[in-house]
Amino acid sequence: MHIRNMTLQDYDALIGQVNEWWGGRQMSDMLPRLFVRHFKQTCFIVESDGNTCGFLVGFLSQADPQAAYIHFVGIDPAYRRQKLARELYQMFCKKAMEQGRTDIYAVTTPINKTSIAFHQANSFSIIEGTHVIDGIPVHADYDGSGKDRVCFVKKIWQTEAAP
Repeated sequence: MHIRNMTLQDYDALIGQVNEWWGGRQMSDMLPRLFVRHFKQTCFIVESDGNTCGFLVGFLSQADPQAAYIHFVGIDPAYRRQKLARELYQMFCKKAMEQGRTDIYAVTTPINKTSIAFHQANSFSIIEGTHVIDGIPVHADYDGSGKDRVCFVKKIWQTEAAP
């Protein structure tokens, strides 16, 4: 397995696969080209024998010099359970730390229990929300009317960013 920065050519190949990776669910709208074009230093691809196994799209906040944000992560179902998402997160945290960032943010939907568990297992804390669903703090209407989200933050320090 090899992790490297994503290119626009990678994007062109990947965008056609994203919905398949989510079992036909419409997810490609969450991955506009602009992320790779403008934030390619913090967008990563995992490859194995020329196959794309996974990706992470993130960026450094322009509004908060301490913050970085992980926008979207996907792993091909054939490569899941191999700790690839964790490796991508570590790579992103390392890059963010090199740029002086100390706070890594991410969000997910309240129904995505797998994502919530993944973030908590990787030292992300849930940010207090406006209400609680199934014991999880949730931010109501975070991404628009009826689009509640669970928000996370992870504090990173010099010692933990190394993969």
